[in-house]
Amino acid sequence: MEQEKLPNSTLVLVFGILSLVTFCCYGIFGVLFGLLAIILGNAALKKHKENPGMYIGEGNAKIGRILGILGLILGLALILFVVWLISIIGWDVIMTNDQELIQEKLNEYLNQ
Repeated sequence: MEQEKLPNSTLVLVFGILSLVTFCCYGIFGVLFGLLAIILGNAALKKHKENPGMYIGEGNAKIGRILGILGLILGLALILFVVWLISIIGWDVIMTNDQELIQEKLNEYLNQ
């Protein structure tokens, strides 16, 4: 019996890598690619678990899922940090792009 390549295992790995590479884009892409890697990885690993002798490429799905989890965590942490920073400084201050005003607001928060 010839083994087939596990469906979407390479795609899961690519999405996992992309989630780590792109989490710094305000966290949104890291979360998106991380979720895709986790969902597709779980489906691929379930298919492999049902019939382990039929498929190869389980390692790509496992590693991609792990990278997706890391990308998801980092992306969510960055989103929470940005939301916290906006709540501290204020959106209007950030939009002025005045570095001195931003620094002043941060110093006010730190000296409370």
